[in-house]
Amino acid sequence: MSRKPSIDPVRWQPPPSQPLPAPDPAPPLTVVDIPGTAPEDVVVDASGTVYTGVEDGRIIAVGTDSVPRVVADTGGRPLGLAFTRDGRLLICDSHRGLLRCDVTTGSIETLVDRVAGRALTFCSNAVESSDGTIYFTESTSRFHYEHYKASVVEARGSGSLMRRDPDGQVSVLASGLHFANGVTLTADESAVVFAESTGCRLSKYWLTGPHAGSVTDLVTGLPGYPDNISTGRDGRIWVALVSDRNALSEWLSPRAPVLRRLLWRLLPYAWLPNPKSVAWVAGFDADDGRVLTQFRTVDPRFGLATGVVETDGRLWLGRIAGPGLAYFQL
Repeated sequence: MSRKPSIDPVRWQPPPSQPLPAPDPAPPLTVVDIPGTAPEDVVVDASGTVYTGVEDGRIIAVGTDSVPRVVADTGGRPLGLAFTRDGRLLICDSHRGLLRCDVTTGSIETLVDRVAGRALTFCSNAVESSDGTIYFTESTSRFHYEHYKASVVEARGSGSLMRRDPDGQVSVLASGLHFANGVTLTADESAVVFAESTGCRLSKYWLTGPHAGSVTDLVTGLPGYPDNISTGRDGRIWVALVSDRNALSEWLSPRAPVLRRLLWRLLPYAWLPNPKSVAWVAGFDADDGRVLTQFRTVDPRFGLATGVVETDGRLWLGRIAGPGLAYFQL
């Protein structure tokens, strides 16, 4: 890992944690080996082929025969993925910005690498609407993926929700977010739902109706950290919860900035607060935020779930800090 960047901490009080209902009995978890580690997000095309991006920059496809193949290489760190209306793949790359890939040829084009005159630093997740507008998040404007803990220790709301219009114009819809992450559209495209990981909440940015142009809460006080999200076949919002809340991290956030600056400088990166390994997903009602389904299991083969997508009776999961994809049979 490269040398740690400097941080500028602020005092911030994490929201109180609200327990979710007891999980449903978790189906068996099937693990699928792929070449590479940390397949952070997972999406599926119309043919049922699963796509993910691994730590070294490669985009991997896993067909219905479960045989993985490399379809492209961003040369950076691919994070969130989404398919466009014409079958191309949107890729959020922490080093290169918002990309678009033709998965048949492997060619990659850059859609957004700068916003308001600065580099797009930590592009996290994206979704395209039916009119070709792309909504995407930047987890933090201050650090790349390799130093995501800097944003956690700093506790500064430096994330954003953005929009790229079909003509290429980019605008910021919401800023000051606490580690903006997953983003998806409601089934009727009336709103964009987005997650804030350290903010422990899901919010709606309204596209239509009386609240158009404003942000309202959907779920607050989550007992874990929401990562990537997707819209299920019945309109529910699937959320990958990467970990339970970290008590040390949340104790530090409201403390004196000088203390956190000192810990950041003195402690090895690996010793700073880490997520706890669990395979955890929940499905929320897109209208009122009720929990509709929740699976949670601890499995030595798979944990730290960061991506989720529903397809053909399976709930596929991506992950960080380890090998392989996994799925629950629904």
